[in-house]
Amino acid sequence: MSKATTSDVEELQPLSGTLITLMAVAIGVIVANLYYLQPLLHQVTKDFRISESKATLLLVLIQAGYAVGLAFVVPLGDLIPRRRLAVLIFGLASVVVVAGAAAHSFDLFATVTFFIGLASCGGQVIIPLGADMADPTQRGRVIGRLMTGLLMGLLLSRSVSGVIAQAAGWRTVYLAAGAALALMAVVLYRVLPNEPVRSRVPYLRLLSGTMGFFVTLPMLRRRALYGFLIFAAFSTLWTTLAFHLSAAPFHYDNLVIGLFGLFGAAGVLAANVAGRNADKQRAHLTTVVAGALILLSFVVLYIGRHVFVLLALGIIMLDAGMQGLQITNQSIIYSLAPEARSRINSAYMVCAFVGAALGSLAAGQCYAHAGWRGDCLLGGGIGAAILVLALLWREPISTT
Repeated sequence: MSKATTSDVEELQPLSGTLITLMAVAIGVIVANLYYLQPLLHQVTKDFRISESKATLLLVLIQAGYAVGLAFVVPLGDLIPRRRLAVLIFGLASVVVVAGAAAHSFDLFATVTFFIGLASCGGQVIIPLGADMADPTQRGRVIGRLMTGLLMGLLLSRSVSGVIAQAAGWRTVYLAAGAALALMAVVLYRVLPNEPVRSRVPYLRLLSGTMGFFVTLPMLRRRALYGFLIFAAFSTLWTTLAFHLSAAPFHYDNLVIGLFGLFGAAGVLAANVAGRNADKQRAHLTTVVAGALILLSFVVLYIGRHVFVLLALGIIMLDAGMQGLQITNQSIIYSLAPEARSRINSAYMVCAFVGAALGSLAAGQCYAHAGWRGDCLLGGGIGAAILVLALLWREPISTT
């Protein structure tokens, strides 16, 4: 990028508290698309008359679609104004989500699910914009606040999904989501700032440059591996939790299964703590603690597989560890190449959601062959890998 482009980033208007809040809400609304389905899987299985293992492929498809959006759409944020890009993505996401409500065959619904994932990448356009607009000494806190919106969308999506599905059927969940996305497209059009004109870069060069960051930035490779692992662990739990809770001894309905998402609220606190620690150069400590929490969470989930309180505790520990490490990762990678934050974010998040897709695929197979115990062993193994890497990789105080 040219010097002029770097100064363009600096000319963005400062972030206000209100703008941060609206951006966070928008991020939460669109990321929720990825998680509405999780507490509904057992109901979708019955409606489409498919097996549980086949139903879990829907989660693989939505995460794979999201990864494609991250790889091929999010890098455009370094080429065209992110206000325009975000509004377009939110509008398209609204249309695709409503199409999901209208699908009455499994094959069609599965196809639409992939495109729901692809069209849900809009939040990852907004987060780098917030990082650009933030004061460098406050960037970790700003990212933490934006990620709080993402976390609330993630948490409330499951609960809202369960409540709406219980009252009006699972298809109504998608109709309501489409309306919310259309509303946010209008809000973003009104509140996001215009950006100065940037240097034109051919699209193919933009994509090749995104992957090229893995070659030139060792810290991105390291943090992308952490991202891959934490999202794999996260998917290991949530891919099969609805099946576990709808079976004996619980026999919970959509409403109760959806409310289990609220136990992840600890992730909101962890995100803000991690953001402050990132600003204070405590990334290594946060990484070690997060790895330990993820490992221990699956130990608790294994021991307490038939105990409500222990299942809730395991979910709290997993979400706190996962979100704490996610904020740490993003605070670090956004400092690596300030003029290319959209591409840096794209490279990182592609790895994360490839991990999520493979985690869902592996979890479905483990659950089919070994039940809940198999999933806990898989998740515990991933947590152990994160902790070992964190202990072996002693990182420098400065990551820039």
